[in-house]
Amino acid sequence: MKKIIGAIVGLTMVILLGGALYLHAPVNASFDRKGALAAAAQYEARLIRDQFGVPHIYGASDADVAFGLAYAHAQDDWATIEDVLFFSRGELARRKGRDAAVADYLVAALGVNELIAEKYQTDLSAETRALVEAYASGINLWCAEKRSRCSAGAAPVSGQDIIAGFVSRTPFFYGLDDQLRKLFDGNLETQASIDAARYAILKLRPGQTTGSNAMAVAPSRSADGHTRLMVNSHQPYTGPVAWYEARVKSEEGWDMIGGLFPGAPMILVGAGPELGWAHTVNKPDIIDFYKLEVDNPKDPTRYRFDGEWMMLDRRTVKFRVKLFGAFSLPVSREIYRSVHGPVFVTDEGVFAMAYGGAGDIRAAEQWYRMNKSKTYTQWHDAMDMGAIPSFNAVYADKTGTIAYFYNAAIPVRDEAYDWSGVLAGDTSETLWKGRRPFSVVPQVVNPESGYVVNANHTPFKASGDNDNPVADNFPDHFGISQNTTNRGFRIQELYGSDASITEEEFIAYKMDREYSKQSRVIDTVERAIEAHVSGDPLMDDAIAALKAWDHTADRDSRGAALAILTAQKSRGYYIDADTADDANILSALRETATALKRHFGRVDPEWRNVARFKRGDNIDEEIDGGPDALRAVWLEPDIENGALTAIGGDTYILYADWTPTGDVDFWTIHQFGAATLDKRSPHYDDQAPLFLQEEWRKPPMTLEALLKEAIRDDTIGPAP
Repeated sequence: MKKIIGAIVGLTMVILLGGALYLHAPVNASFDRKGALAAAAQYEARLIRDQFGVPHIYGASDADVAFGLAYAHAQDDWATIEDVLFFSRGELARRKGRDAAVADYLVAALGVNELIAEKYQTDLSAETRALVEAYASGINLWCAEKRSRCSAGAAPVSGQDIIAGFVSRTPFFYGLDDQLRKLFDGNLETQASIDAARYAILKLRPGQTTGSNAMAVAPSRSADGHTRLMVNSHQPYTGPVAWYEARVKSEEGWDMIGGLFPGAPMILVGAGPELGWAHTVNKPDIIDFYKLEVDNPKDPTRYRFDGEWMMLDRRTVKFRVKLFGAFSLPVSREIYRSVHGPVFVTDEGVFAMAYGGAGDIRAAEQWYRMNKSKTYTQWHDAMDMGAIPSFNAVYADKTGTIAYFYNAAIPVRDEAYDWSGVLAGDTSETLWKGRRPFSVVPQVVNPESGYVVNANHTPFKASGDNDNPVADNFPDHFGISQNTTNRGFRIQELYGSDASITEEEFIAYKMDREYSKQSRVIDTVERAIEAHVSGDPLMDDAIAALKAWDHTADRDSRGAALAILTAQKSRGYYIDADTADDANILSALRETATALKRHFGRVDPEWRNVARFKRGDNIDEEIDGGPDALRAVWLEPDIENGALTAIGGDTYILYADWTPTGDVDFWTIHQFGAATLDKRSPHYDDQAPLFLQEEWRKPPMTLEALLKEAIRDDTIGPAP
């Protein structure tokens, strides 16, 4: 008996040990520290931090500056850069667990890393490869010097890793995840996984979206003949797409200040002495799904196309999902591709997907060329590359040229088909036939009205009435929205109604907190008032509060919380539903009023008590602005827990002002400060008081002015 028990115990131990070995898979930690130091020896950057800790990077070459930029950003936000690297490689689940597994699957399904391996040497210029490789070298130097902070497997980083960050993230800005959710309609588990992947990639919860404002006025519309540009992208306050500010200047002519995301080796929105631009999110119709006829709907190997059976490109991908510590679960999944693009097997059938930007790895090169442009022609030529598949662009320069472009990778489609739904995947007639040129998108250049604006609203209201593109000139399958946000209405009501805009007005209009009479928020309020039947004390109080509301999201406004949160509850977090029935609005009003009275003792607390701005352990302050206001403040979505914390909206803002003689001044503000993660740094929250008071800082743009206020001046390169 003892022998039998001993044998059983021994077998159990073998099984447990085998299971542990199966699950215990430490990341390959091999990193050649000496090699990283040797590679860094070819670069040298001067990293000077101004009084707010913002990095100003100087170098002889663009590559030197990118090298220094990577090192500076790693100092301030290393953990987020690591997340971006692991996501770009399709390895985020190993770091973040189950919620990131779909993100890894999508990176594999889109074929990101295989595409880059194939095209890196052929499709990118030598200058772009030098830039991203120098940036990678800066990250590797950081890891070589800070081994305890650099997670195993993060380094070594390659230039291809940096390009993968661009290729993998850009489709999510124009709604790839939204379209996939629709594809898996009814499959709540898969939809929840897609939502989790979106949060891992963008740090946006379900229902949340990125937005932005952008405005430019020409000398003809300025009271003093200046040209002005406002860069006002709305992003989450933290995470992989939160803005980081930097100034870059090389002896090769690169000279920009602006915002960038973790893992980006160049400015994405900003300005220089000659010109600048802002981006806002747009969502053209650049995703199509095709239903395939397959040999086996559960385990397909072939699909019918033009009367013949074709083999699916099918392979197995393997990744690991973190359990705890160094333990992770190995997972295998089948990845399919057809002539259309990635293929997904669902309960409703097998579908292929075509999407904008597929097969193009040059987005980083386009932004780099935009950074290096000195004239409108050069900048326009960079945009003409068409490598950035979406984003509106508002442009201004020292010559007084202003412009707006609805940038979009619009495919060439056969207009005989209805592209609003799922297409038949068995014919080449429905295949995309390339991309339409940049010249066909809605655009406004040097309008007579002297201004261009965008606030994620229709491009057909980008300027004065006589200068706008005409909607009838653009086919329906372009998918160009004709909806207008509250910001879109207000931006026209302010900039569009003032024929002589002063500097003070240009800035003040951007900080506007009012809701337009044409907005969905006001429509919700008016519908509630009209539909209400008196007799319920709570609802009577709520309606009285709505009638008394001043239509603003000022911090001392009563009624703002009741109106705004009711609009969100009845029309979606982004307040983007065109219609909502009266019963739904009244139900939302009752729920909101009940929650406000429970937490604040009345249905109309001042907005300052509801909307809170928090940073670390020391800042918990009131804030002006609200959802879909030009002074954009997006809050946690659940009022059931009381006061709501601001989580995004206005973040990094840059204002550029060119005089009639071509001189330029910049003012900037960041919601927190340069030290994104280091609570011990004074720059963790030193810009927050300015941000809350809507004040600005003027960054020093000459070396002499910079050195007068510099708190650090370091040479970045190999250790001596």
